[in-house]
Amino acid sequence: MGTDGPKAENLTWHGGEVSRADRERAHGHRGATLWLTGLSGSGKSTLAGRLDAKLHARGCVTYVLDGDNVRHGLNRDLGFAPEERKENIRRIGEVAKLFTDAGVIVLTAFISPYRDDRAQARALLPEGDFIEVHVDADLDTCESRDPKGLYKKARAGEIRGFTGIDAPYEAPASPEVRVDTSVQNPDACADQVIAWLEAKGILAPG
Repeated sequence: MGTDGPKAENLTWHGGEVSRADRERAHGHRGATLWLTGLSGSGKSTLAGRLDAKLHARGCVTYVLDGDNVRHGLNRDLGFAPEERKENIRRIGEVAKLFTDAGVIVLTAFISPYRDDRAQARALLPEGDFIEVHVDADLDTCESRDPKGLYKKARAGEIRGFTGIDAPYEAPASPEVRVDTSVQNPDACADQVIAWLEAKGILAPG
């Protein structure tokens, strides 16, 4: 799948006339990647949507990259084998890097179960631009929600390699933010993330 560098030769990176700093001044906030990771059913997509709405209401320039949505287009050629999961996250990391360079607050909502893959996505961005948000909920809670019926299928053997059942999820050891969706509602979780962004100067105080 991915390689350390481009396959094609004779490539030159072209910078634009509008700098990242120019774009951030126009937006009124810094660009950043909020990388939401957690089990299926933990509430990643819900939280990303709530954050998107709250930040948009403040005049922020935002965009959500959701796992299922991306697999409908950009990553439609990828399945869920470990090497395909790795390539899925590599591509998303590159897209998030472009959004961040444009001064956008990009919200990614992917299980992204492997620490190494998340670390590689972090390494693409300058220090402080990658904010890992662990959307935490225990397996029983996630399975009780089962919004897509995936846990039921995994338990029945209809889905193989399902994270949390017969494939691992490597929880972040030291995320920038951890929210517990088993005890906090989406608004409280979103407010916790926004408060962190304000404290770090990515957003001006609301």
